[in-house]
Amino acid sequence: MAAAKCSETAMLVIDMQNDFILPGGPMHVAGGQTVVPSVIRAVSFARQRGIFVIWVVREHDPWGRDVELFRQHLYVNGEGPTAKGSKGAQLVNGLIPEEKDYKIVKTRFSAFFNTHLHHFLQTSGIKNLVIVGVQTPNCIRQTVYDAVALNYQSVTVIVDATAAATPEVHIANIMDMKNIGVETPTLEEWCTHT
Repeated sequence: MAAAKCSETAMLVIDMQNDFILPGGPMHVAGGQTVVPSVIRAVSFARQRGIFVIWVVREHDPWGRDVELFRQHLYVNGEGPTAKGSKGAQLVNGLIPEEKDYKIVKTRFSAFFNTHLHHFLQTSGIKNLVIVGVQTPNCIRQTVYDAVALNYQSVTVIVDATAAATPEVHIANIMDMKNIGVETPTLEEWCTHT
């Protein structure tokens, strides 16, 4: 990837938070912990190449007043998954935002839904997206489909830096995204060709 293209690219690191990644977490994604080293490497490589890193996280009102209806039962007594300010909402160990990175807070699956992400990317000159994180059938997939609908020039999902509850669910969703023109390299392939 040419330097000019790198400066027009952003990496979205989606939901790499304790409540999704750590075993026993209320929203635990079974494959999440295995991709942490790949996500760390992808973020490091992106920074080296001048690719803008954006941390996309869920943060909810502790009482669940901003959560989807089907999840409201998880928020009782002012405690719930990824509640703003909680340990569960923090990024998993090893992922550390830097000053020049950016953070987007979402309350739904897509990083674009009801956020200013698209406007921010457009005004920052971003035309290409690289996606890592969890989980493939929900937040990854919905963000990717929105990115394609919004006409980003290229959308890439790094296969081994994303995860789902099972390998079968992960691969099925990767195939669906590949079928709509999304690039799906391994981390090694992406690093080699970027």
